Amino acid sequence: QVQLVESGGGLVQTGGALRLSCAVSGLTMNNYRMAWFRQAPGKDREFVAGADWSGRNTYYGDSVTGRFTISRDNAKNLVVLQMNSLKPEDTAVYYCAATSGWGYLKTASNFNYWGQGTQVTVSS
Repeated sequence: QVQLVESGGGLVQTGGALRLSCAVSGLTMNNYRMAWFRQAPGKDREFVAGADWSGRNTYYGDSVTGRFTISRDNAKNLVVLQMNSLKPEDTAVYYCAATSGWGYLKTASNFNYWGQGTQVTVSS
């Protein structure tokens, strides 16, 4: 059974930092590209960051470039999203996702597996 379990969310002030983790089980991480998406109330799910199979190539949404960093450790079955310089508009539920396909990484529908999400709230 495949499981993606996010942790590390919480409440932080503007300008602060959080580190989200995604613990992966039930699949071979080397065969999956990984990504983080987020969804705020009333909005569509938005691509945040993604990494290819090794983590050598990473991709970011325009709104987080330069502030967020995605990394992965395939040996530990772990994906991490380091979020710095947080803003109130970063408030959302953050989801970890895995895809075995070759589709566009920034498209949510291309992902096979999803975590349950972790809430991030940035106060002004």
